[in-house]
Amino acid sequence: MSKRAFDFIVSAVGISVCSPLFLVIGALIKWDSKGPVFFKQERIGKNFHPFRIYKFRTMVENAEQIGSKITYGNDPRITRIGQFLRKTKIDELPQIINVFKGEMSLVGPRPEVRHYVEIYRQDYETILTVRPGITDLASLKYPDEAALLGHCNNPQEEYLRHVLPDKINLNKESIKHSSFFFDLTLILKTLLKLFEYRIPS
Repeated sequence: MSKRAFDFIVSAVGISVCSPLFLVIGALIKWDSKGPVFFKQERIGKNFHPFRIYKFRTMVENAEQIGSKITYGNDPRITRIGQFLRKTKIDELPQIINVFKGEMSLVGPRPEVRHYVEIYRQDYETILTVRPGITDLASLKYPDEAALLGHCNNPQEEYLRHVLPDKINLNKESIKHSSFFFDLTLILKTLLKLFEYRIPS
């Protein structure tokens, strides 16, 4: 089975199964704060083609106009329900729509905004030969990136100079070892990591 066929089947099943959950979460988001249910933002995809990534909205309306491009620490723009959605990673679920549409894959380098892609464009010439994904090696290494950056004196500088270059190296490593078995292993590790991280012993 090809990678795209696997992505299509899994995402189609996921959308069908998760539809009732999407309705409940959508109602909670609308009840909690003013604004749309989904957060849509331009990201750069395969071959530098831009697309709109889908997430459940976890911040106040127009958050991008009143703050930084990255979220870190106890960002005051995050809503009450948004805190829960981020902690459980449920806010990422709508990306199965991007996978279904062929803009993303289940496994692949996490898609970045144009600003950061242009800064490291030479590296992304290699990375963006494949579809971006919901999970990758960097997702496993940085399960709570916002909290990590929240401990830094200059979160944006830390992300640009240290975290992002490390993620770029991990992305290249993932592409080098990409295979159907590698993807399945990463999906399993991601699920185990989420369970381990969210439910402490």
